[in-house]
Amino acid sequence: MTISRRIVAEALGTALLLAAVVGSGIMGERLAGGNVAIALLADTVATGATLVTLIFTFGPISGAHFNPAVTLADASQRGIAWRAVPLYIVGQLAGAFIGVITAHLMFGEPVMQISQHVRAGGSQLFSEFIATFGLLSVIWGCVRLRSEAAPIAVGLYITGAYWFTASTSFANPAVTLARAFTDTFTGIRPLDVPGFIAAQLVGAFFATALFRWLAPSLPSTAFPHSTATSKERE
Repeated sequence: MTISRRIVAEALGTALLLAAVVGSGIMGERLAGGNVAIALLADTVATGATLVTLIFTFGPISGAHFNPAVTLADASQRGIAWRAVPLYIVGQLAGAFIGVITAHLMFGEPVMQISQHVRAGGSQLFSEFIATFGLLSVIWGCVRLRSEAAPIAVGLYITGAYWFTASTSFANPAVTLARAFTDTFTGIRPLDVPGFIAAQLVGAFFATALFRWLAPSLPSTAFPHSTATSKERE
């Protein structure tokens, strides 16, 4: 698969993911009548279900990372070539911002917004570490033992992590950056973004290092559907 097709797949998949995250948050908040639990439940179900379908759809093309932390972890295990990493991340970031704008347009929200949603404090940062550590653990564990289950397992993990983490499990630097530009239910104040991203990257590093020891015969890609060839990984 050519690099251009892989980057477009990453951008489109990430855009649709953010449209689901932000759009379902807006819809849930509008319909919940002030009940935050119902709004979060709506956002959770829509995000988890959409993520499963997107991994199935774009996995055979790009590996369906949609997440710079996953891309960096995959490259560290020679899943994709390091020279492809900046292109993947640019595609993911561009797609994330397009997804946020798309959600705003669908719901008649101002296109450009800055979030005022405070997500600060040690518990929030620790939650993001746990959320991303768990995400990468699920990915590496599944592709080692049950590769066909990875898309569903990842979607279900994110669905659960929305509720068992205090931060509602961003677990994705591209998602975190883009959500700073929506002052809706799923937003995050820009001041809180750097800490979230740092915690996510540390969580991804520890999970990848652990599973290199725990399951030393890891396959060469983070997702089983990646079409990267051995030559591309050199």
